[in-house]
Order: sequence, then C-alpha cells, then structure tokens
Amino acid sequence: MGWRFDTVISGYILFFPLLILSVLSFFSFNKNLVYKTLHYFILILYLLAFLICAIDIPFFNYYFSRLTIVVLSWMQNASFGFKMIFEEMSYLIYLFVFLVVCIGFIIVLKKIKKKVLQQTDNQHTLSKIRFFIKQFSFSIIALSLLFLGIRGRIEKKSPIKVGTAYFSNYAFPNQLGLNPVYTFIQSYIDKINPTNEIFHLMDDETAIRNANQYMHITNSKIPFVREIKGEEHPHAANVVVVLMESMSANKMTRYGNPAQLTPFLDSIANHAYCFENFYSAGIHTFNGIFSTLFSYPAQLKQHPMNGTIIPQFNGFSNTLKNFNYHSIYITTHDEQFDNVSGFLHANAFDNIISQKDYPSDMVLSTLGVPDHYMFEYAIPVLNDLNKKNKPFFACFMTASDHGPYIIPSNIDFKAKNKDTREGIVEYADWSIRHFISLAEKQPWFDNTIFVFLADHGGIVGSNAYDMPLSYNHIPLIIYAPKLIKEAKSIKNPGGQTDVFPTVMGILGYPYTNSTAGIDLLREKRPYMYFSADDKIGCINDEFFYIYRTSGSESLYKFRNQDTRDYIKENKMLADSMKTYSFSMLQSSQSVISMKKKLVK
Repeated sequence: MGWRFDTVISGYILFFPLLILSVLSFFSFNKNLVYKTLHYFILILYLLAFLICAIDIPFFNYYFSRLTIVVLSWMQNASFGFKMIFEEMSYLIYLFVFLVVCIGFIIVLKKIKKKVLQQTDNQHTLSKIRFFIKQFSFSIIALSLLFLGIRGRIEKKSPIKVGTAYFSNYAFPNQLGLNPVYTFIQSYIDKINPTNEIFHLMDDETAIRNANQYMHITNSKIPFVREIKGEEHPHAANVVVVLMESMSANKMTRYGNPAQLTPFLDSIANHAYCFENFYSAGIHTFNGIFSTLFSYPAQLKQHPMNGTIIPQFNGFSNTLKNFNYHSIYITTHDEQFDNVSGFLHANAFDNIISQKDYPSDMVLSTLGVPDHYMFEYAIPVLNDLNKKNKPFFACFMTASDHGPYIIPSNIDFKAKNKDTREGIVEYADWSIRHFISLAEKQPWFDNTIFVFLADHGGIVGSNAYDMPLSYNHIPLIIYAPKLIKEAKSIKNPGGQTDVFPTVMGILGYPYTNSTAGIDLLREKRPYMYFSADDKIGCINDEFFYIYRTSGSESLYKFRNQDTRDYIKENKMLADSMKTYSFSMLQSSQSVISMKKKLVK
C-alpha cells in the first residue's frame, strides 16, 4: 500500500519531465540545457518530498495522524515554531536522516544523469525508422504506466484516495501506507475548496431545530439561547481556570496510568467535582482556549481565533464583565501565537500577561518561562486585583508538557521517571501543587473556584482507532475546598463547551446562555461530540462513533479498545450519534457565521 501511494507522488514529480523528454527525443539538437533544467526540477521536488517525509514522523508521533496543512498554522508564527522544533533535541535525528537521504539521492541522481547522456550519444547508431518506433513505443508505454501510477487504481469509478489505505480494523497499519506528501497536498486541496471553508454537515434550519430540542429550548429559530435565572444570592467568587498543556486523562493514575505521574491532581480530584467522561473539543491548543472560554465546539479544520474578523462571544469574559469582574489571561510564552492576544482583547479580557512581562533570564525556550514561575509571577498580580474589591476571572495556559521538554533546575522537584516525557508530566503536576500551596496563603483563596482541565490530550499508551481517544479524553476538576461542601464524581458525558455554563451555575448569577454548552451539574447530554480536523467523534458510555470527512464512518465498543466495527448491527444508534453531533456542530457554525457577518 505504501508503494502505491509513493508511486502516486513519484508519478506527479516525473510526469512532466517524461512528457518533455519524450517529445524532444524526436528532434536532433543539443539537449544539455534541457537535461540540466529537468535534473534540478526533479532534484528539488524530491528533496521537498523527503523533507515532508521527515517532518511527518514527529508530526505523527504527536497527532497520530499523517502530515496535513495543520502544520502550516505555525507559519504565521514561523520563528516561534522553528525555535520550538530545534530546541527539542529528539527532532534532530529526523533532520540527520533527512540530510543523509538527500546526499545519497543527489549522488544517485547525478549517476543517472550521466548514464542517460551516454545513452543519448549512442542513439545515432540506430536507423531513423527503428529509432522512431523505439522512441514512440517506449514513450507511450512509459507515459501510460506513469499515468496508471498517478491514478493508483485500475478501477474506473475512482482514483486512489486516503480511504484506499484503510484495509483493517487497526488505526496504525491503516495510516502506515499513506504517503505524507499525498496527505499534505490532499489536505491543502480540501482547504482551498470553497465548500470546506464553512462546512455543511446538514441543513441549518434542521440542525437548529434538533439542537434546541436536545437542549429543551422551545424556540426553534435561534440556536442555544436560554435565560438562566440564577440563585437568589449569587456567590461573587473568583474563578481561576488552568488549561494544562496536553494533560490527557490517560496520564492520570485515576484513569489507569500506573506510572504515578499526577499525584496532586489525583488527590484533589477526590475533594472536588470531578468529571470522569469529559472531552476536549479538538486536538489543538487554540481549540481548547476557544471552546473552554467561549463554549463553542471546534469547527473541524477551522482556526476560530485566527481570522481578521473577530466577533464577540458570550463566554466567561463578556458575561462576567456584567458582574464587575476583571478578566486576565496568563501564559508562559508569546501572547501573539495563534492570535490569542488580539482575540481575547476583542472579547473583554482586560489584560494579558505573557513572555514580554517576565525577566529574560527566566525564559528557557521558545515556550517561554516554566509553568511554576508563571504561577509564582501571577500570585502578586492576583493579589493586586483582589485589593480592588472586585472579583477576578483568571485563565492560565501552561506549556511545559510540550516539546521542547525542559524540566527546570534549582527547584524543589525531582522527577521519579527517567523518561523525559513522563518526567515533564510529573513536573507539570508539581507546578499545580506549587500554585495551590502559594494560593492557599492568599486572602482570596477561600473565595475562589479553581478549574483544572487540559487544552487537549495527547498520544498516551495504545490507541486502537484512527481518532485516538487519549487525545480528547481529558480531566475536568472543579476545586473549591471552602465553597464545594461535598465532592462528587460525575459520570455524565461533557466537554470543554460545558465549562462556562457549569461554573456559572456554581456562581449562581442570572445570565443569558447563548452557547453550545450546558450546566453539567444540572443538565445531561445523551452523548458528547468532538473533532480532530477531518474527523468527528461522538461517545456514550459504551460506543464511540467516528465520522470521517472522506465519507466513511465506524462504531466501536471503546472500553476494551475493541476494533470490530459495530455500525451495521447498530445503525440506529450510529445515526442518532451522527445526527446529534452534526446538529450541534452545524448550529454552532451557523451562530459563528452570523456573528462574523454582524462584525462586517
């Protein structure tokens, strides 16, 4: 299968050189300039292909997906992205292999060129008729074979597609046959297709009607809008949301990880509201920030914060502004990455603390300062806000659990695991402990709700499906020892879109909820849905439904990573999960599009 996809790419690279040489072979003149031009044409395109293959390996390790144009989302912050890559030493091996392959290819191609030129010089020994027949026959056969290689299949109905590589029930070998150049180009073609800019999973009117029925809303015209009465005496508590980089639930002992990586998170989960079946909206940090703060789902390949048009969303910052809250966003690195700063400032965040505010000697990499220092720096900032006698909303975005992985020295922490990627999780957990230990000493601690969740998960352990659940299954821990009287373990499915309404329910303020989220302490979902660029997932207690934008769909019993596809015998359930996911996503798309038009 891999040979077939590799041949497709080689076919595209070689087709025009073969066509040009075939035509010119019937004419007698000095072709050295042509050969030289085509030599460099082939050389450059193959070296670019090898570079894509080299990038694909760490990309796959991180996303469990072959390379797509998602990697280009870094290009708007190119220097940031390249620094982050080169500061991670494990990536250098791929650079080394790439250089070795390039050198070897250059040598081989020079030998081929030399041999071709020698054979060309001997062509005059043939008679003109024999020469013509030989050249014509060879050209037709070669071009036909190359065209067949490009098409990838002999069936008339369809050429080779990504789905052609999926031959088993196992995600890894299914993806192994794909060529990253093919997936990269195909994802670009999908991106520039106008129909993919705003997806059309189903009719807007039907989607809105369905979504409102799921949420028990009687108005069928406007999606999601509900008036929340609140409590007679709301709690004017501070809210601190900590988005933990890549903290998959699979990294926690609570969810079966034997390595004891997160002792503190595991401990506070026993004294908090802990949501066991909770999922990230997407697989990128920008998805996690947007969906957690503004309660709309990840819109497949779309980047919700990166557009020139920035609409207003009724999430934490805009809603709490009505109750005299001060909103602050705190991160370890450059606030401009993913256009976070511009988007949040346009959505009622009062100020942002980032790499520009920290001492330069504390910046360890492109990802800025280590997590624990970010928390230390923020304590006096929050103290100052507390002195103003107004509540605050603070969102932290950690970064340590992302390459380059750097465990800082000269701190009271030492990892038990020698593996750096496990040690960094221990450090991330220790940083949270360090933050809480500092916060406990502050006058605002008793009146603060702490919300711990991940921006997204990561590849942890074995993943049976082409949409790894470890990337979307994340923890949600709402911790407020002085405000939450009884710890609860909530089993109902939920996601990042539900954080805002759930916290608002704890605060008890009356407000208009016009988001795709629900209060998980008072309401229930039949399923939870999420996405991964070109896939949509939907889950309940037993089944995991996957819809791929290529058109295929599957239904798995995910508890034991069963790879059998149960969709045929459970078609009604699969259709129900599909309709729910599509309705919620399409309704959200409708709202976001409408908000952008209002800005225009």
